[in-house]
This record gives sequence, structure tokens and C-alpha cells, in this order.
Amino acid sequence: MYLVGTPEGITIIDAGIPGQWRDLLAELRAMGRPLADVKGVILTHGDSDHIGFAERLRRDHGVPVFVHEADAARAKGGPKPKNASQKMRLGATLGFFGHMIRKGGLRTTHLVEVEEIVSGQTLDLPSAPLIIGMPGHSPGSVAVSIPAVDAVFVGDALTTRSVLTGRIGPQPAPFTDEPAEALASLDALLPTGAKWVLPGHGAPWSGGVAAAVIAVQRAAQAA
Repeated sequence: MYLVGTPEGITIIDAGIPGQWRDLLAELRAMGRPLADVKGVILTHGDSDHIGFAERLRRDHGVPVFVHEADAARAKGGPKPKNASQKMRLGATLGFFGHMIRKGGLRTTHLVEVEEIVSGQTLDLPSAPLIIGMPGHSPGSVAVSIPAVDAVFVGDALTTRSVLTGRIGPQPAPFTDEPAEALASLDALLPTGAKWVLPGHGAPWSGGVAAAVIAVQRAAQAA
């Protein structure tokens, strides 16, 4: 999860897994901001490890949750297609699933209601986030561009650390529905010119969006 704070309020991008609710509250305290300052949650896609506490914020605190129309059903608990077999290393894979279990990842609370969005839309939320369609990881995967912080939040359109192998650096994300489509979607990130590329898994990348895209393409070719 990422929090983008402005004087007008806070926009959250992705909601992690349920047990990260405490992490959210701790981060808000560190920022000196109340929960009431959260004005919206944008989901980069509808997978269970990104919707986390979103329904809790919506249900208990009236915070709207935004997801691309093509992933709305998935965020509400709809089916996810089976992926092809994945390359993995035992240590990295056990570490990922162990973290998921510790943080309540097996107790997913799906969304009951969502605000459906489309590519090209600028949302009326703090920091004026722009939605960029990134189909491939899922049909409704999106990136979120926020020029005010020179960043693009990419969800699982790419990763900088594979949760299954532990490999570091920009690369295609595992558990992707349509790998070729996901790779082609990366070109949509280039017009942002963002310095910071912030993935759903792995460390933030500060080397610029163009370099990140090239690195992912090379990693895909080498795989």
C-alpha cells in the first residue's frame, strides 16, 4: 500500500492484505494525520493481496474504493483464471506465503461496492491521480500517475522483486493472466516520464520509468 498525502487529504493506492490495517494506522500516526483524512482508495487490480483492508475502510468509514470496471467483479470475489506454472525457489516462495499468513492474507474480505473507473480518467481525489490502463496481469490492471510526486504506481504491471524467486530488479510479475499483453502494456507508462516507479511487490525504483520498462523487457527476453 502507498499513501499520498496532501493538505486536502490522503489517497491510498492498494490496500495490501487485511492484517496491514495496523500498519495503515501506524503510518497515519507517523504522518500526524487522522483516519478521516483518507479520501479514497485506488486499487491497481482486484487480486486478494491488494484489496486487503479496502472494504473495511469503505464499510466502516465511508471511504470510496475505486477499481477499473474490468476488475470490479474480481475485487468482489469473482473468479480469477488459472495461471501457467510459475518458476519458483523454495525459500522465497515460503517467505511470501508465510508473510501472507502472518498478515491475515487467508482471510480476504472482498468488496461489496466499488466505484468503477476507466483508463484516462483523472479522479477527484487528493493529488489528482490519473488512471492508466495496464491490461495483462488482470483485465482491469491499472497504473496510477501522480505528477505532483513524480511517481507512477504500477501494482503488478511489473515487479522489482519476484515473490516466488527472490530475484531483484524490474521484471515481469508472477501470477499474470496474459504475460504478452502485460509486457505490451508497459509502453503506456512512458508518457508519464516519472522518476519513481512504485510496484506492488519489491522496492521502489528511482531510476526513471523508461529504464524500468527496458529492464522488464530484457528480463522477459532472458526468461
